[in-house]
Amino acid sequence: MAKRQSWRTARARAMNRVHARMAARTRAATAFVSTPEPRTVGFFARGRQMLAGNLMFAGHLIESKGEILWDLTPPDAAFAEETQGFAWMDDLAAVGDGKARELAQSWLWGWIERYGKGHGPGWTPELTGRRIIRWVHHALFVLRGQPDGADAFYRSLAAQTRFLGRRWQTAAPGLPRFEALTGLLYAGLSLEGMEHHVEPARVAIGEECARQITDQGGIPTRNPEELLEVFTLLTWAQSALDEADKRPTGAHLRAISCIAPTLRTLRHSDGGLARFHGGGRGLEGRLDQALASSGNKRRQADGLAMGFARLSSGRTSVIVDAAPPPSGSASAHAHASTLAFEMTSGRRPLIVSCGSGGGFGEEWRRAGRATLSHSTLSLQGYSSARLAAPRWIGAAKRELLEDIPTHVPVQMTHLPESFRFEGGMDGYVGLHGLTHARSLELSFDGRSLRGEDYLVALDSPAKKRFDKTMDKMRLAGVPFDVRFHLHPDVDVALDLNGQAVSMALRSGEIWVFRPEGDIEMELEPSVYLEKGRLQPRATKQIVLSGRAMEYATRVRWSFAKAQETAVAIRDLALDEADIET
Repeated sequence: MAKRQSWRTARARAMNRVHARMAARTRAATAFVSTPEPRTVGFFARGRQMLAGNLMFAGHLIESKGEILWDLTPPDAAFAEETQGFAWMDDLAAVGDGKARELAQSWLWGWIERYGKGHGPGWTPELTGRRIIRWVHHALFVLRGQPDGADAFYRSLAAQTRFLGRRWQTAAPGLPRFEALTGLLYAGLSLEGMEHHVEPARVAIGEECARQITDQGGIPTRNPEELLEVFTLLTWAQSALDEADKRPTGAHLRAISCIAPTLRTLRHSDGGLARFHGGGRGLEGRLDQALASSGNKRRQADGLAMGFARLSSGRTSVIVDAAPPPSGSASAHAHASTLAFEMTSGRRPLIVSCGSGGGFGEEWRRAGRATLSHSTLSLQGYSSARLAAPRWIGAAKRELLEDIPTHVPVQMTHLPESFRFEGGMDGYVGLHGLTHARSLELSFDGRSLRGEDYLVALDSPAKKRFDKTMDKMRLAGVPFDVRFHLHPDVDVALDLNGQAVSMALRSGEIWVFRPEGDIEMELEPSVYLEKGRLQPRATKQIVLSGRAMEYATRVRWSFAKAQETAVAIRDLALDEADIET
């Protein structure tokens, strides 16, 4: 199987090279049909870092001393992939001054000179689509003051468009294929002589929407940020078609209308997305921009979306990973985070996941995928799903999830004074015979969250497996930890002689955590993995430790705002979905 996949990957690469070199001989486009409008948003701070010579891509920091980007030796394939996609152009455009333009022009025309004839690692459908989108969006930015370079720019865009027209079908389903098709559509609508690509791209986008987007607005990877990226591409494609007096397909429009309520459900009260399965909070402003473009202001009525459950009241939001993790190739970046939750108070995150470490290298990527990096229970240091041996997925080797939970029942209930989530999962049954169940109850005023975690052997086979585990432990019990990772902006301290934890938010709010019963509590180091930063951020985690001695073990705990915390704080604001009538 591995040899067959390796052969397929090698063949796909070879065909990409053949079509790339053929496309490079195509007749050049001569101009834009209409003035392109920049829609992508970058990181100003990253743009400034690049201008200072600090190049951070795929977890690798390289100090450039005046060298052009393409003269640097990529430390790995992920670094090369990130640079070849030209998303860095968003960051330089966010800075927008003369020095940023000069650097962007130097790197762009350097790429054309070195790779424009079909050479190099950037000639894959998804990277070409990503690159075309940036070139079109920022054309005015990079073409200013470059009259002699315009011919080469248009010639390269035409070659990339022709390549996409032949190879977009080979892009992996999901975000990569949407990137390829949106790039093809943009080029067809924007460039003279490329109009014949518009209709095939328009139809193919609709077909991919019908295949990849569920009726509930979800995608197979269950990555909220990836869903936002797909949604953004679909809204860009819709806007581009509308501006050209062309209508998107019905499936395209249906996908936008289905995704918008799901994204609103996966959005915390501070406006950021829940950070699960390799996704981050979302680029600042992108979610607002995409939702505004869609014109859809609904949220999923039952609080369930793409396998996540949302509890929200007052200024508090809680989002729980309430479904089995993705499987198969969709799990290439997925995390073992079943029943983990995040909690935000107003505009201040409180309980978080460590996040995706992909931007800080392979070791951090693997660490971020473990159950211990999420705010949930872990049993004997194990994750609720395991990483399989690396295998070829598309053009890269990935570690898929295996031994994943398969049974994750969930129930949402409106009680007289609170909202309750109840869920369970069987990720530890095979190893220890124990099912993990979790109950979360958020008060109507949003000032308290009460939780219970259970470890239960449900039937005779599970009890026998638990007994065997106990024998191996010499009847000392099966150790478990319940972790609550805190956002790095939270000031935290043990209180009441170690019986409680006080957490101060920058808004002035004070939250107090208390466990119940005979259980050990410690404050331990943790990390917050955030895109756009050069290093992981140090933070803390609350860890409750105990041992499962019987067929049923229960741990109770609570978060509550201190009584002196005001009901209204000026730093806080509701998101637009919370104030709808």
